[in-house]
Amino acid sequence: MGILIGIFFGFIAWFLTRYLLAGLYTVDQNERGVKTIFGRAERLGTQTTLDDPIAESLNPEERERYVYPQVRVIPAGGPYFKWPWERVYKVTVATQTLNMAFDPEDPTANDGGSRISAITKDQLDTGLTGQIRYRVSERNLYAYLFGVKRPIVHVMGYFISVLRERIANFTAPPLPTDGAAVAATVVSGISINDLRKNLSSINEHMERECICSAARYGIAFDASLITGIDPPPDVESALAAINTAHNQVSSDISLAQASADQKIVQSRRAVEIETLNAQAEVEPLRALSDQLTSLRASGVDALTAYRRNVRLKLFKNASQVIMEDAQ
Repeated sequence: MGILIGIFFGFIAWFLTRYLLAGLYTVDQNERGVKTIFGRAERLGTQTTLDDPIAESLNPEERERYVYPQVRVIPAGGPYFKWPWERVYKVTVATQTLNMAFDPEDPTANDGGSRISAITKDQLDTGLTGQIRYRVSERNLYAYLFGVKRPIVHVMGYFISVLRERIANFTAPPLPTDGAAVAATVVSGISINDLRKNLSSINEHMERECICSAARYGIAFDASLITGIDPPPDVESALAAINTAHNQVSSDISLAQASADQKIVQSRRAVEIETLNAQAEVEPLRALSDQLTSLRASGVDALTAYRRNVRLKLFKNASQVIMEDAQ
């Protein structure tokens, strides 16, 4: 009898330890959890990703393919409790950084995860280096946990395909048509130069194109940071020579434009000075004309008196006067 009682209490202790105390769990600050009951995740009614704003980035064909149920997300905190037939999946939602050349399935690919090869529109094999920042989307945890087996593999494959497509079809914005941009045509059409000069626009394009990854795979991109675009070594020297020549032409044109601008400014200044000198010479004549017109309006005698006063002033200042004989 005592043995049976011991077995009973032992079973009770084992049950409490195994299924009650072990059922307590917590969720860290940078984690979120999803509970499944008999293998089925807890859902929020009949809501799907199509009811969430993240689906706005999907095209009509993708909206039919990537339809995932909305699940109840367990926030950070605890302790929480689960029954033995329940399971809790925890995922980190902190932002993570990854080399864009990293291949999760084959670490030796892409030169050991150091660079991505891409072909430009002029058939030049380039090497791309950089990083991507991503995080698990809390609004689509079902896709991350149950939608695909390894979400990061799909995301990296999608990112690299979009990047290679962009590199292969990239065309630089049209150059201005004024004279200052003539020298820029020296290197127009050289894809490496176009890509390097428009690196920020390429990063922005990648962010726009990959915004749908949150709805497709449950991973959201925070940023795409392409830091290097390098041609093969045998092309680098030729490209450097072209760029040097371009820089020299640009420098010569800039000096010529500066000299021309200086001469134009000097010419304008000379015209202004001559105009002021002419105005200074004409102004006394205009004043004299106005004065004579005013005297004439006062009468014929006033003009005669003015002429006499002027002659007397001249006689006063003259050291010698030659008079005409009246006979």
